Amino acid sequence: MNADKDSKGLLAALSDEMASAVERAGRAVVAVDGRRRLPASGVVWPDGGIVVTADHVLERDEDIAVTLPDGRKVAATLAGRDPGSDLAVLRLAETSAAPADLAPADSVKVGHLVLALGRPGTGAPVVSFGIVSTLGGAWRTARGGAVEGYIRADLTLYPGFSGGPLVDVQGRVVGLNSSHLAPGRGVAIPAHTVSGIVQTLLTQGSIRRAYLGVTSQPVLLPAALRHKLGLKQETGLIIVGVEPGSPAEKGGLLMGDVLIALAGQAVTDGEDLQAALGPKVVGKPVTVLVLRGGEPKDLSVTPSERT
Repeated sequence: MNADKDSKGLLAALSDEMASAVERAGRAVVAVDGRRRLPASGVVWPDGGIVVTADHVLERDEDIAVTLPDGRKVAATLAGRDPGSDLAVLRLAETSAAPADLAPADSVKVGHLVLALGRPGTGAPVVSFGIVSTLGGAWRTARGGAVEGYIRADLTLYPGFSGGPLVDVQGRVVGLNSSHLAPGRGVAIPAHTVSGIVQTLLTQGSIRRAYLGVTSQPVLLPAALRHKLGLKQETGLIIVGVEPGSPAEKGGLLMGDVLIALAGQAVTDGEDLQAALGPKVVGKPVTVLVLRGGEPKDLSVTPSERT
């Protein structure tokens, strides 16, 4: 009997704590009106007068409005956006909304209870909850960006939740939710990673990424060829298409070439190629090592900025 009472007491306490977390976090969750259909969500970030949201929910660069937690609608201007990480930063004409409280880096653990908040309208926040199932390291998003980490939780991201926060049971933001970064599943970018991207977007307006202009697929390198050329990698990328006028075409890359390395980094698959095409190589000549007719050949290619 006492155990049953204790169990009910614990559940009631947990329920109250989660409701309080929603109330605290909800003070910084806004509705973002930047597309034709249902508004999305955003978070008042602790950098003064800005809202962070998902890039894919902004179908226009102008005529963007944000509905604050108190129901007031204010104008917002686009300060920067990065499709690769699905993040965008908005500057507010004015706001009295309290900024979000960010959780310390590495405070969230696998198995922790978390809540996803959204405000896809003018009413109270909408909530979904679950547990953290995965904490991932650096990865390449489905939108082509390189991001330092991700959080996956077994909860539902309802329509309009993208751009809203993932919060802990204290109401602190541990990540920003997106339904477009991983195929078929919602993930959150950790809050400390978001803060770094936000600072870059505020100063530069975008994240620079290099573009080569090839279509490729992995190919196995024969053992005899690897031994002859002293290659340690077992695969390369065979080029099956070169876009007209692209940096690849200008640099002399041809269909049938097997890409082995770019800027000194071994290229064994598409992930390696994207990792090598970072912001540092935009507009700079880099050495590309290919196999052409079974023989190594160095080419100089100048990647342009991906638009």
